Amino acid sequence: MDIFERCYSFLDVKNAKEFGIYPYFIPLTENEGSEASFHGHRLIMCGSNNYLGLTTHPEVKEAAIEAIKRFGTSCTGSRFLNGTLELHEQLEHELAEWVGKPAALCFSTGMQVNLGTVSALVQRGDFVILDKDDHASIVDGARLGYGKLERYIHNDMEHLEKTLQSIPDSAGKLIVVDGLFSMEGDLAPLPEMIPLAKKYGARLMVDDAHGMGVMGGGRGTAAHYGVTEDVDLIMSTFSKSFASLGGFIAGEEDVISYIKHHARALIFSASITPASAAAALAALHVMKEEPDRPARVLRNADKMRAGFKALGYDIGASVTPVVPIIIGDNEKTFLMWKTLFDEGVFVNPVISPAVAPGHQLLRTSYMATHTDEQLDEVLSIFEKVGKSLGIIS
Repeated sequence: MDIFERCYSFLDVKNAKEFGIYPYFIPLTENEGSEASFHGHRLIMCGSNNYLGLTTHPEVKEAAIEAIKRFGTSCTGSRFLNGTLELHEQLEHELAEWVGKPAALCFSTGMQVNLGTVSALVQRGDFVILDKDDHASIVDGARLGYGKLERYIHNDMEHLEKTLQSIPDSAGKLIVVDGLFSMEGDLAPLPEMIPLAKKYGARLMVDDAHGMGVMGGGRGTAAHYGVTEDVDLIMSTFSKSFASLGGFIAGEEDVISYIKHHARALIFSASITPASAAAALAALHVMKEEPDRPARVLRNADKMRAGFKALGYDIGASVTPVVPIIIGDNEKTFLMWKTLFDEGVFVNPVISPAVAPGHQLLRTSYMATHTDEQLDEVLSIFEKVGKSLGIIS
């Protein structure tokens, strides 16, 4: 068999483009944050993870420019060898302090943080326990490790305990969970998970890619619950609230040192670029200097959840700036995405197998920089489109 045969017979994209409903890889002409442009077509951006609106903040942009002037465009090597700058270590020190942990380590992408951390820690004879709704990077990190993977029903603490009970006491155990789940906007019940982790001798790692900068005054989901000391590892990415590219893991110094010397995703990748590191550091400084931004994004999210509910949409269990509009059908999801796009609202369609069949949705997300006028316009368009397609009455 020709290994390319599966490529030639993959017709989903061609068919979607033929019908004019292909929703991915859209080349935006402009993207200033709360609004974007596609070939001159204005769009209110409700599909971004730019929660604090910092990608266009003057201090963040200037920091990236100055870093290029000082260090150039790349470190051209691994952190392990020639690719570590004082800038990286400053960023790590301030991130650790921000999330309340002794040490932190920066990777070049958030995906690499999870690939490197989980695969480095979980070895033969160990178990990694994941929520079924965990991000793909966590799942892939678990697969790269040599341990055994177990999964429990989403946010089901009874099933988590049964899973932990089934694992030998002598085995190493790492629970990895999203703090804020990226598709449906609900939170992991960390106060309920921590006692179970302690009872069964498991360590707990929280992926706070979407919670950092938003929850807990910007310090993340563990801070939101007041349980930072009881969470062993906190991970986040720079591609969301930090308005950059990269990611970090924070925890005990000995654990971070072990990851630093064993994570293949760190050792065999070029280090985070100077501009990306400087932008993330500047974004962190803005978070500290402008503490109202997390409150503003949560207020905007409250407004949109209330508005969607009033219109009759199913928004699931969202309590965050990620607000899903649950449609429950692939074709209707794509059709509604396209109609909203044509009307001037950018959202993200999410279909099976990314979500369970019957749970297909439009992922909407909000920023601190969205104005009330923009949000009112979004709700008005959702009302018009939803009624025209029979999604709401």
